[in-house]
Amino acid sequence: MGHNHNHHGHNHGHEVTGKNLSISIILNIGITVAQIIGGFISGSLSLLSDALHNFSDVISLILSFVAHKLAKRKPSSASTFGYKRAELLAAFINAATLIIVAVFLIYEAIVRFSEPVVIASNLVIWLSVLGIAFNGFSAVILKKDADHNLNMRSAYLHLFTDMMASVAVLVGGILMKYFQWFWVDSVITLGIAIYLIFMSFDLLKSSTKMLLLFTPKDLNIEEIAKKIHGVTGNHRLYHIHLWHLNDNELHFEAHLDCQENISISEFNKIVIDIEEVLFHDFKISHCTIQPDFGKNCSKDYIFQEG
Repeated sequence: MGHNHNHHGHNHGHEVTGKNLSISIILNIGITVAQIIGGFISGSLSLLSDALHNFSDVISLILSFVAHKLAKRKPSSASTFGYKRAELLAAFINAATLIIVAVFLIYEAIVRFSEPVVIASNLVIWLSVLGIAFNGFSAVILKKDADHNLNMRSAYLHLFTDMMASVAVLVGGILMKYFQWFWVDSVITLGIAIYLIFMSFDLLKSSTKMLLLFTPKDLNIEEIAKKIHGVTGNHRLYHIHLWHLNDNELHFEAHLDCQENISISEFNKIVIDIEEVLFHDFKISHCTIQPDFGKNCSKDYIFQEG
């Protein structure tokens, strides 16, 4: 049984190095320590919730950094794809972590509504300003990487939501200082939590679909087959699989039902034409085509087991 496959390289014009991520990790460790201490001293739940969010970010950023380094490793006989899917796993864990933290914050905010406390608002204000500055800087330096990599996008999302949370805590600190509206602390915590869930859900859904090898949402199997049949003549594709290996690499495999008992060299010419269509029309970087002749089996695009 013959296989023919080829790789096309993508040039995205931007190299994701991980350097900016390491800077963000250091800054977030500093913010987390300061906010935990300040939260206990001031009695502010919103500041502690922001600190907890930042702590989860430190873990998530470290996970993203490790996954990014693993993804650079070359394939081996034990891991033929290398660790290219490590970043997808990191993005999934990061998104799930954000949602778990948000649920915990909602619970704590509801409890605090029934037990309001006086809060040292000056400390809340200064530490939230520190959080805005550090998280804002971290988000800015990661923005370009986030446009090219799902893992970096998950890290950027953590940092951006941290910055927005710190803005909310700052507003709450000002209201508590000048109006003694201490209930605002719980309201802001609830707002932060709901915002976290809203921002994380799409990332969680995208990474889950990639991990489960779903067909990319912007590609249609029937449309791809129709395009390819324009260069294969009477030979028809079936048993098609299309999936993301990682955020940037798409893989395609299928059987080609050959109507004549063609030679290997003739088959290779057909595969080259298929590769050109896949790469130029659909940005699919890798394809594997298996030739079949006179094989008695289902010729559906998607093979149904059982």
